Amino acid sequence: MQYFDTHAHIGLIDDDPIKQLLITQEARQVGVSRILSICNSLHDFVKVYDNLKSTENVYFSVGVSPSEVQNPGKDWLQTLKNSAQLPRVVAIGETGLDYYHKFGDRKTQIELFIQQLDVASRLNLPVVIHNREAGRDIIEILRDRLPPKGGVLHCYSENAEFAKRALKLNLYFSFAGNLTYRNARNLHETVEVLPLDRILIESESPFMVPSEYRGKRNMPKYLPLTARRLAQMFDMPDEEMANALWENSNKFFGLPN
Repeated sequence: MQYFDTHAHIGLIDDDPIKQLLITQEARQVGVSRILSICNSLHDFVKVYDNLKSTENVYFSVGVSPSEVQNPGKDWLQTLKNSAQLPRVVAIGETGLDYYHKFGDRKTQIELFIQQLDVASRLNLPVVIHNREAGRDIIEILRDRLPPKGGVLHCYSENAEFAKRALKLNLYFSFAGNLTYRNARNLHETVEVLPLDRILIESESPFMVPSEYRGKRNMPKYLPLTARRLAQMFDMPDEEMANALWENSNKFFGLPN
């Protein structure tokens, strides 16, 4: 079995270049054959990209998250466009809206989000979307601005009714280690209304560790536990689920199986 970790903050797990390489190697040993390295800021992207750009099983997404809305960086938009055209960069993000943490004001967050959606459209890339208590605005914006290659609602946290509305758009739904929590009822109910071919999984490391490792820092190597939980929910063999998730992930990011 092989797995695609579609969202890992490798630079946040550890800032040591050697340890970052070890993280990717340990993941491969348990079948995590591909990892999408996610950044929150362009500065973070440069450091991790330079370190891992030759690592065969690592791909990259570049974007500016809502947390950086007040200081995206000098000439950030041009830097984003240039970075998005580097080898092994397969998506824009993460970007989106976060009304829980109240980063800056909502208007500025929305402007930052829309600008990145437009870059994704021009470069024909999918987008990795962060949504925290901003679902209504996310959907309204995506109805008009979702790039042709679509988007993924990463670390899905809304309910099943929201998912039904989002299914009308070219959106995928990515689940992290919190899917394994017994009390994650909204996630379990959401999975019940989703077609399997619109589901991805992610570690969201170093956050959202699966229940078996609660209290530890999350790692891409724990990803198979999330896949196993999904297999149980769909009442299908682990290998069949792994194959489906692998195909979904590669299709979304435009990569060969």
